Amino acid sequence: MRAWTLHRPGHVADRPLTLEERRRPEPGPGEVRLRVLACGICRTDLHIVAGELPPPRLPVVPGHQVVATVEALGSGAQESLPDGIQTGSRVGVAWLHRACGRCAYCLGGRENLCERPRFTGYHADGGYSEWMVAPADALLPIPARYSDVEAAPLLCAGVIGYRSLKVAGVQPGQRLALIGFGASAHLVLQVAVAWGCEVIVFSRGPHHRQLARRLGAVWTGAPGETPPFAADAAISFAPAGGVVPAALQVLRRGGTLAINAVHLEGGLPPLDYALLYHERRLASVANTTRADGREFMALAARLPLRVHAEAVPFTQANEALLRLQAGETEAALVLTMDRHA
Repeated sequence: MRAWTLHRPGHVADRPLTLEERRRPEPGPGEVRLRVLACGICRTDLHIVAGELPPPRLPVVPGHQVVATVEALGSGAQESLPDGIQTGSRVGVAWLHRACGRCAYCLGGRENLCERPRFTGYHADGGYSEWMVAPADALLPIPARYSDVEAAPLLCAGVIGYRSLKVAGVQPGQRLALIGFGASAHLVLQVAVAWGCEVIVFSRGPHHRQLARRLGAVWTGAPGETPPFAADAAISFAPAGGVVPAALQVLRRGGTLAINAVHLEGGLPPLDYALLYHERRLASVANTTRADGREFMALAARLPLRVHAEAVPFTQANEALLRLQAGETEAALVLTMDRHA
């Protein structure tokens, strides 16, 4: 089988992924083998490939927004499959590969904070490959209304965006500010609008602001512009700490700013305490739980989300990472197998 493999992190311009022939993996106890149909390209992949998130093992196959079909079951896997999933089912694989199930966070229903987690495409080989294995209990159902390409961004951009809404404490009918507008924000916006929220969007890109208005934002502007109202909650999707002070400024008293970024370039700048006074809160969004994935997929099955995704041939993984880094695309990029291109 073919698999894009990272042997040593490096600048994406140097095309650090190598397309290799590998032996098709066999599922171990409690695992399934999956035939990959599509795999979304996430900014986290970019951080891993570039070494900003040094992978704990090398070589590794990236990719954690995987749409696939269940092909073979390892011993004991049948009992662990989620309801409705069987051999031949179309399923999704997300970032959380496995949690320990024993630490205080796992036992408290917060496996996203597990002390000994394993992540797809980071600790375990991911979906930049024709086949992969995954724990049976980590599989997510894919709503039939979405194509393979449309479904891939739901598995990370969608699920982490949904968790961001929860971390920010967003309630139906509230006012929400989104800072940065990409694959995750365009799905969050649609969920919030469906909840009756008024959403304002800050983005440097005119095309992103236009898309936000088409999807239901009541106001859009460039960073630094003054919005028409203060927000009850805000979510920052920008991987840069410099936006945090401005994001806090758009919050009303008692509001929460959730930072949805696995890596924050430049770190947090010095903050004027006045930005946090009046019980404004600053929170990070760290990973997701399997429950987040199931809840969001059920929500996506009910809502006609418009997923802006672009299919990319499997052979162009390095080129797609370059495009993502350069911000050359409005849509989420999704690798597709040649047999499905």
